[in-house]
Amino acid sequence: MRPYERTHPWLKFQLDLRRASKELWLRLGEAQSKCEHIAGTPLKPATGQKLHQVYLAKGVLATTAIEGNTLTEAEVLQLLEGKLHLPKSKEYLRQEIENVVKVCNEITSDRETSDGELTVERIRSFNRSILKDLEIPPDTVVPGVTRPYSVVVGPYKGAPHEDCDFLLKELCSWLNEPVFRPAKEERIAFAVLRAVLAHLYLAWIHPFGDGNGRTARMVEFFILLSAGVPSPAAHLLSNHYNQTRSDYYRQLQFASSSGGDVFPFLQYAATGFVDGLRSQIEAIRVQQWNEAWCNYVDEQFGERPSASQLRQKNLVLDLSEHDDWLTAEIPKLSPSLAASYATKQAKTISRDVNSLIHRGLIEKRGTRVRARREIILAFLPPRKQRS
Repeated sequence: MRPYERTHPWLKFQLDLRRASKELWLRLGEAQSKCEHIAGTPLKPATGQKLHQVYLAKGVLATTAIEGNTLTEAEVLQLLEGKLHLPKSKEYLRQEIENVVKVCNEITSDRETSDGELTVERIRSFNRSILKDLEIPPDTVVPGVTRPYSVVVGPYKGAPHEDCDFLLKELCSWLNEPVFRPAKEERIAFAVLRAVLAHLYLAWIHPFGDGNGRTARMVEFFILLSAGVPSPAAHLLSNHYNQTRSDYYRQLQFASSSGGDVFPFLQYAATGFVDGLRSQIEAIRVQQWNEAWCNYVDEQFGERPSASQLRQKNLVLDLSEHDDWLTAEIPKLSPSLAASYATKQAKTISRDVNSLIHRGLIEKRGTRVRARREIILAFLPPRKQRS
């Protein structure tokens, strides 16, 4: 009997899917469907790149924030754009972020050629990259090398150090079994199971001297991306864990204290993943709506609008940046409109507004106006007019 079998008997490397609840299967099926939806959504390259950057920033921040990194999402975005300036005392925060970004980018670059096989060396490589150039105790932590001592994290004791190498091999062998890598129609659903189990078991084993949580989340990202999950969506599990941190630790604790009942953790993770996918689809829908509306407005004024038409077009597009009725003076909506109307009289503004009403692009009630962006939603159900 190996030491871990006495101290960590819940490390069974087994999953009886007959015990999975209907709710879990529903969430996994929805995850498969929504990931395919996102992957097949057409967006302008600039819009797609923007969304990629935003969710990369969210995911990278979540991966590090859950372990104490205090940079904000805005600062991480600045870092990705090469614009972040930090005092020397905070440079280690930048290094933590840059290390995770590098791993994410490498996984993304290799996704077309990767077979998705999880190996011990791959896990070690993630840990080495995550800890690169960070100030860690050199006498106790060697990046990418399993720890030669026992560890306690909060109330939890990691698996016996003499078993860490063996347990990593067992984990990879188990998660590479055909049951976790089915036909394309189910690949993403089972990849979610595989990714979450990898995360959970790495948290239990705690094989390295440092960076175990970040390593586990990079393994998750690798598994999801290799299975065809779109890169923005592959960050959603990390976001979920970070946003529900207290529940995350509670679920981890229950999974071990229950003797290895992984299904509550799987349900918790799958539910958060699907919630994130729903929010992501809504964000993409808004982007598509904005693009379609701008295209529609452009069509209304033709390829060579006159000076007055160009002014009117800018007016309706600036109004479109606001969802509600506006009572503010129109020239104050934006600097460009202020410049356009600087030498114009009030009747010019009135004439432009009436022209846009005639075109059906805006509506007016008393002194309030709004853009009618909803007119391009072909299947919008009937609803009460906003007052």
